Amino acid sequence: MDEATPKTPSLSAAPVAWPTVAIPGQPAEPASSTPPSAEPPADEPDPAPASEGEQVLADLRAQIRRYVVLPNEEAFTAVTLWVAATHLQTAWQHAPRLAVVGPAKRCGKSRLLDVITETVHAPLITVNASAAAVFRSITEAPPTLLVDEADTLFGSAKVAEKNEEMRGLLNAGHQRNRPTLRVSGPNHEVAKFPTFAMAALAGIGDLPDTIMDRSVVIRMRRRRPGEKVAEFRTVRDTPTLHALRDRLVAWLVPLHADAMELTPTMPVEDRAADTWEPLVAIADLGGGQWPDLARAACLAMTRHEAQQDQDSSGLGIRLLVDIRRAFVAEGNPPVIRTSRLLDILNKDDETPWPEYTANGLTPRGLQLLLRDYGISSANRRFHGDVQAKGFARLQFSDSWARYCPESTPEPTTGA
Repeated sequence: MDEATPKTPSLSAAPVAWPTVAIPGQPAEPASSTPPSAEPPADEPDPAPASEGEQVLADLRAQIRRYVVLPNEEAFTAVTLWVAATHLQTAWQHAPRLAVVGPAKRCGKSRLLDVITETVHAPLITVNASAAAVFRSITEAPPTLLVDEADTLFGSAKVAEKNEEMRGLLNAGHQRNRPTLRVSGPNHEVAKFPTFAMAALAGIGDLPDTIMDRSVVIRMRRRRPGEKVAEFRTVRDTPTLHALRDRLVAWLVPLHADAMELTPTMPVEDRAADTWEPLVAIADLGGGQWPDLARAACLAMTRHEAQQDQDSSGLGIRLLVDIRRAFVAEGNPPVIRTSRLLDILNKDDETPWPEYTANGLTPRGLQLLLRDYGISSANRRFHGDVQAKGFARLQFSDSWARYCPESTPEPTTGA
């Protein structure tokens, strides 16, 4: 080799001290001639791997998201937990309904039912079935009822009247130990048929109030331009969904005894707590983020339905709220004249009362709306010893507390 040829630097030479990379928002550090340590910096410990329950719930939610657009994240949480809860039906005291409703066609209701069908326990699909056929299909190991086009059963008053038996069956089946009695057999013996079973119902418009009150309600909407979902093909897509179903079974069935003993802390009370308890229990069994997600979804969705009920059909409750506001506007007097109360109500354009009739809300209309609450006007004495029809504030206190309690502000803590 020619002695003039320069030698290649040895690869074993001391490592080069690379310049510090500037980080936005932080002052630059001077370059150090000290080589970086061969030991990696101490990092935070890796997070614990997700449990099988936490992971299978996450995978199920991802599959639901693949095929449908739901109104919000709380709805995805609710549907996921409801599907999982069907695999432990015999552990629950109540069998929540899943009401999948929308204002028009093509809102994704049937598509969501397609996905649910392939992942729930023992699906029993029905369209316009008779109540007799349904309750004879329910056993002590109940199936999961799936009712599409539920508006054909309850869409009008006339049709709903014909299907009153089905409505009664769905209402009774929300709670354990509510059998239906039928005379059957050649000897006309009375037989008990169980009704307890979880059920999902999809249809246009709201279901009867008694069913909605026992349901986790998913209010579907049409997809906006740009909102894309995968096409659902039964032959191609069901194997993946069935694999998820099998994972749910493998995870949940061994936990049946544990589920029966669970009494989860609920963020709501009464019927809403009964309906949501199986979903929250599943979330607690899954662990991870699911307990928080379940309770947040429960609180948000039940509040929304309470507002929907008040806005759509709860004219009486709306009236109670507006009367309370009228008393406040008057300085909370012990009594108020009927004429003055109607004047306040009919001058508020933000309420339905100015257009309740051609003359607004009348004394007769006021009496009829308050009759269900046991409240009526009476002759009362006012300032100047004047006698006139009116209401006492105390007449409303019980109904206000029962039907439209004022929210208590959250306690604040000092810094």
